[in-house]
Amino acid sequence: MHKIEIPPEIQARAMRARGRRYVIETIDPARTAHIVVDLQNGFMAAGAPLEVPAAREIVPHVNRISAALRDAGGLNVFLRFTVDPAEPQSWTTFFHTYLGTRLSTIHRDAFALGAPHWQLWPALDVRPGDLVLDKTRFSAFVPGTCALDEMLQSRGIDTVIVTGTLTNVCCESTARDAMQRNYRVVFVSDGNATKSDFEHNATLANLAVVFADLRTAAETVALIEASRVRSAAE
Repeated sequence: MHKIEIPPEIQARAMRARGRRYVIETIDPARTAHIVVDLQNGFMAAGAPLEVPAAREIVPHVNRISAALRDAGGLNVFLRFTVDPAEPQSWTTFFHTYLGTRLSTIHRDAFALGAPHWQLWPALDVRPGDLVLDKTRFSAFVPGTCALDEMLQSRGIDTVIVTGTLTNVCCESTARDAMQRNYRVVFVSDGNATKSDFEHNATLANLAVVFADLRTAAETVALIEASRVRSAAE
């Protein structure tokens, strides 16, 4: 598990900007989606091409949040990073410019539709009623590359909880774009994982001031359960 360390000056700046620790103090579970980003064999399995060892450690936290939100009437969405040669918006800059030939081939082979490494990690608690969506960019909100935004809008979702891997790539990209599309964002500090503590904490510092509320998995479950009790009492 990552050792979480957010510089005090970042925490102080967030407090000055927001006026309080959390801007999302309550949620409506029925209007909340838990977005589980790219917990696929290609990132999760020992010896996988793009293995993120810390990602295996967050799975119990992810499953706990999924169960709590599902029981409260919310939505779980499991995303898969996908390489689809037939997509109309080919990602040539990433595969031909930012990746060398070897790494580009690894990505293409590992995350091709239907490939073993493309599949969701089997320890994830995925149930009937949950959504599984493919995306062909880091962010799940890039128009024309994932159906996530349309699916959330059609269900009246206004709040998203983000977990998954890699913290500083697909998870951060998705969280930032969600906030800019008027979703309220909870980013789970111990429910995301990447290659190093440094990269993980850099993302938390980036998000803390502007883009998301940072909560632990335990705090996120407590938020869901408190909101469910409140809804039942109204």
